[in-house]
Amino acid sequence: MKKLLTTVLILLLTATGASAQDDELDALLGGSNEVEYTTKTFYSSRIVNSHTTEMLNKKTLDFRINHRFGDISEGYSNFFGLDNATMRMSFDYGITDNLQVGIGRSTFERTVDGFVKYRFLRQIEKNGKMPISAVYVAGMTMNGMEPPANRTNFFTSRLSYLHQAVVARKFGEKFSAQLMPTVIHRNLIDSSQYAHDVFSVGVGLRQKILPSITLNVEYFWVAPNQINDRFDHPLSIGIDINTGWHTFQLHVTNATGTFEKAAITQTTNSWARGNLHFGFNLSREFELGGYK
Repeated sequence: MKKLLTTVLILLLTATGASAQDDELDALLGGSNEVEYTTKTFYSSRIVNSHTTEMLNKKTLDFRINHRFGDISEGYSNFFGLDNATMRMSFDYGITDNLQVGIGRSTFERTVDGFVKYRFLRQIEKNGKMPISAVYVAGMTMNGMEPPANRTNFFTSRLSYLHQAVVARKFGEKFSAQLMPTVIHRNLIDSSQYAHDVFSVGVGLRQKILPSITLNVEYFWVAPNQINDRFDHPLSIGIDINTGWHTFQLHVTNATGTFEKAAITQTTNSWARGNLHFGFNLSREFELGGYK
């Protein structure tokens, strides 16, 4: 997996020179001078659990339902996980084309989460020299579970924070890649031997397989000695089906939680052991004041 992270980084860096050469060729051929931005680096603002560089348009509301079934390895007794599920319901809103906010509620630890997402770089397809898109995400989660009665409890113990940069490049019409350096701060930890601040690096890949269907991969490598050894690195593989109005995502993952803090720091299942979950995400966008 470290080799995969290195490969994606090299692709993003070498894209800069290629983009500049393309712009010089267009200028020699006498094309239009109007800047054209890259679109649909990914079909959705999320790969599976984590953000992409895709943004909602201004005054657009995105209603999302993330559904994660139980452990497939439990077999028929649990109907291969379908008898149990966790879910997250959320609303994301585009304040501007480059600024987005969102709030969600998960059954996983009864968590409420919110985020702010800002795009500060946008890949240019033509008549420009920006080879990548980049966003910054800041978020907070609140654990809604009843705290243990055998200790002194504070409201701040429920809180965790997310800081994430997402850097992406669309390589032609079919393939896109992104890196996601991430820091999660947890106010409350299980033991002093673990870290309040958890550093991780994620990679996201998209490969178009049909005009409206893409194959997606999302993986996070977590730096050693930060979380309990019983937690594993989250890996998710799935497809996006885009209809224009909806994006329907089907995936298989070892992560139970459907937001970053749960997926990166609390994934107990493992692909090696076959402890996997089938899930889906449904996204429906609405333009305020009109039908989309």
